[in-house]
Amino acid sequence: MQNNILVINCGSSSVKFSLINPTTNHVLISGLVEQLHSAHATISIKQEANKQQSHLPAPYDHLMAIKFFVEVLDDKQLTSTIYAIGHRVVHGGETYNKPVLISIAVKHEIHRLSTLAPLHNPANLLGIEAAEKALGQLPQVAVFDTSFHQSMPKKAFLYALPYELYKNHGIRKYGFHGTSHYYVAHKAAQYLNKPIETCNLISAHLGNGCSVTAIKNGKSVDTSLGLTPLEGLMMGTRTGNLDPSIIFHLVDQLGYTLDQVNTLLNKESGLKGISMLSNDCRTLEEAAEQGHDLAKLALDMFCYRAAKMIASFSVCFSQLDSIVFTGGIGENSSFIRENIIEQLTLLNISINNNANIEARFGKSGNIATSTSIPCWVIPTDEEGVIATQTHQLVAKEVK
Repeated sequence: MQNNILVINCGSSSVKFSLINPTTNHVLISGLVEQLHSAHATISIKQEANKQQSHLPAPYDHLMAIKFFVEVLDDKQLTSTIYAIGHRVVHGGETYNKPVLISIAVKHEIHRLSTLAPLHNPANLLGIEAAEKALGQLPQVAVFDTSFHQSMPKKAFLYALPYELYKNHGIRKYGFHGTSHYYVAHKAAQYLNKPIETCNLISAHLGNGCSVTAIKNGKSVDTSLGLTPLEGLMMGTRTGNLDPSIIFHLVDQLGYTLDQVNTLLNKESGLKGISMLSNDCRTLEEAAEQGHDLAKLALDMFCYRAAKMIASFSVCFSQLDSIVFTGGIGENSSFIRENIIEQLTLLNISINNNANIEARFGKSGNIATSTSIPCWVIPTDEEGVIATQTHQLVAKEVK
């Protein structure tokens, strides 16, 4: 029976797969191919409690990775159960505020929007075309990271640049991690026992990439990521906000090329750049405990900037129902959450230390005290959202 959705998430050098029953949200099998185009490409397959990992012959590309996974599904007699394919697409610009069935015109638009997401959209498009070749005529759906944020008002998404740059070239804040913010907002509404349309939340997706979103009456009204995923919070290897004139100083005074600046801001800064050690929060927490001053400084900066962004988004509300933590760091680092919350006492937020320690490794929980605004830890499920929205759209079109 064709009742499962294959979810594909292509990065520039990786592909994630999940075969999901959208009715039960059960993941039947998942896979991850890493280090594509290198001699170190690997694939890991997880089915229930079983996990296998193997090396792949170089050079391995997106098409080969998807073909390999389809062969795995064939071997396990699961290919015939696929009803449709859902793709994570990073940038939908102003064109898409909801999932869309993929057509030639949609592919052309994803390609056009690659100028706004040069590291992501081309890879997403490769995944779409590879799936077409490997899985024939199955319906495919694009679910965009940016679509949830299309409800932002102009006062939030415009930069203070000449208006014609927005009008003629689309230069504005778009925001990302939209599928994650959408998911945790709806989960938080369930936990708060309120309709999503009446919920006012600030969600913090903290991982190697980070973003904070203000969600008013269930809709995004502001977010920290901008035209690209570089703006906003300090991240694993990205700077987040900085004085734009630093770029001119690096080029004019220190002799950097623009390519070098791009690499510096996106891949050599953030936690990695400050600590001079790692972009992995777990590594930095261990190092800080052992007296590594720069690791401690990196974590202090990370928490301060996250708290400052959360506090700044309080201006979007007259009343706030909850703060939500999600993402790899937000879900698992009780240390980071505690340090952020300790800097938010002015918002009537205080932490329950035992609850904070409990809410890790896949566990949800309210980590605030009884006198505080609730602070929920909610593991995100972007693949589950993509599967559900793909199923809903395809079922509607079939009718």
